[in-house]
Amino acid sequence: MEKVLLPHTDLEVSRIIAGCMKLGGGWTPGVAVGEAHAAQAEAFIAGALDAGVNYFDHADVYAWGRAEEAFGRGLARQPGLRPRIVIQTKCGIRWKDEPVGAPHRYDFSRGHIVASAEGSLRRLKTDYLDILLLHRPDPLWEGEEIAAAFAELKAAGKVRHFGVSNMNAGQMAYLQHFLEEPLVANQLQMSLLHNGFVEAGISFNQASEGYPQGWEGALEYCRLNGVALQAWSPLDKGLLVGAPLSDLSPAQRAAAELLRAMAAEKGAPPEAIALAWLLRHPAGIMPVLGTTDPGRFAACAAATSVRLSREEWYGLLEAVRGRPVP
Repeated sequence: MEKVLLPHTDLEVSRIIAGCMKLGGGWTPGVAVGEAHAAQAEAFIAGALDAGVNYFDHADVYAWGRAEEAFGRGLARQPGLRPRIVIQTKCGIRWKDEPVGAPHRYDFSRGHIVASAEGSLRRLKTDYLDILLLHRPDPLWEGEEIAAAFAELKAAGKVRHFGVSNMNAGQMAYLQHFLEEPLVANQLQMSLLHNGFVEAGISFNQASEGYPQGWEGALEYCRLNGVALQAWSPLDKGLLVGAPLSDLSPAQRAAAELLRAMAAEKGAPPEAIALAWLLRHPAGIMPVLGTTDPGRFAACAAATSVRLSREEWYGLLEAVRGRPVP
């Protein structure tokens, strides 16, 4: 597994990140975290490490907090492991009826950011978070208040570094204006199917049906400012690498068939080829895997050993677009 130094930090991390959203029973309501969930999390951590993955991604809302709790219990079963792994979590989403009568909303207030981080620390059974991301933009955010929350958590030794998720270039620039330290990451949806980050670069000033509003300058801002790009849902729930071809649109089918052909030629699983397409981009994209199956880590980790040529990369893009590049 390829390791990289995360910009603005001393953290050496795997190029592929283990997403923890499905731990703790996933989104099934009414589940209490038990020994089976702790055992699953322990096996999940071990499987990731066996594949060379040392970077774990959480959010306080995943499985209503149970994902962090299960992970914490699994981690506690392996004394001495904490310094060998990097833990990242996210905050800012608040559910409907918490408290009763409240709407679903986002909350970047100082009090919520600090309380959320402290809750994650308790559930994860750790004294510090390596990275805390703001999960989704809050229209009512105030840069000074966020900066104060970050400074409080940093001074207390509770969070080492900060980043964002699902933010555009202007939002990152606005927030960075108030911070004493650089943002280290932005987690965005990126994949062969969700390829707006590419489309924005090739379709500007073109009459393109796929032109993505909001991506303008985001990739370039991150590259110029050393903000690591993380791709959530990099395999689109396996649509191109596992779904029956008959269930796919013509463009999706063409991309899936090309993925399988490349996989056979290179002796790698189709999911490794799909991830290699992201890894081939010079922005240094880091895919966040959504699997809890330790056996799938090895298949996905093979992506870091696959090198796509420029022609292969564009071939996949053209197939999934369903039309040539402009």
